[in-house]
Amino acid sequence: MQKKVALACEKCGSRNYTADYKQSQTERLELKKFCKHCNEHTIHRETK
Repeated sequence: MQKKVALACEKCGSRNYTADYKQSQTERLELKKFCKHCNEHTIHRETK
């Protein structure tokens, strides 16, 4: 089963993206995405 989570920018904290991933993972999802508020590619982490 997949779980839908929001991804927040590490720099400014804005929630720009959503992602689906398997619920069996224990660690938080981290992806490098473009943030339109910071105007650069930053690490986006799963928020709860």
